[in-house]
Amino acid sequence: MRYLELVRHTDNDGDKLTSDGIAAAETIGREQLTPPYALFGSTGASRATEMAEILRRMVGQEDLPVTVFPDLRSSVEDRWRTAAKAAGKNADIEAIRDVDPDLVEHEGFLLGQALRGVFEALPDGGRGLVVGHSPTNEAAVLGLATEVVGPLGKGEGVLIVEDEGGFRVRPMARGDV
Repeated sequence: MRYLELVRHTDNDGDKLTSDGIAAAETIGREQLTPPYALFGSTGASRATEMAEILRRMVGQEDLPVTVFPDLRSSVEDRWRTAAKAAGKNADIEAIRDVDPDLVEHEGFLLGQALRGVFEALPDGGRGLVVGHSPTNEAAVLGLATEVVGPLGKGEGVLIVEDEGGFRVRPMARGDV
């Protein structure tokens, strides 16, 4: 079995966390995580990497580098923004799929494959934490596990458990393993 916490970054202004976003990330790191981790990851966006670094520091694993998984970051972010806006505030991935089915199908496949690559980087029994974005985190889960998860608010995440090639997804909660 392998475990992955997939988290949306906290409050940001552009590509940097705000002071509230930094404080929220510190609280998450202190109160909500389940170390030790074999891997910390990011999509490569500064706000995601900054949060991953804060979480790593808060759990005392500063010796472990943050790995960038650029394939977890969509190359068509503007298209995602347009589709999400058209789907309505707090729309889930199904509502976005209703607006732009080709986007969700194609990107879900690509992002799901990228998420599979993160699992392959984990040792058996290992736990990883990756910071990404919404709605692409939700699309990655759909592409990997064929499960629809609700829209992730800033700082929220899901735990994905891989067991013998199958995947289960549930909201993140302390002490899951």
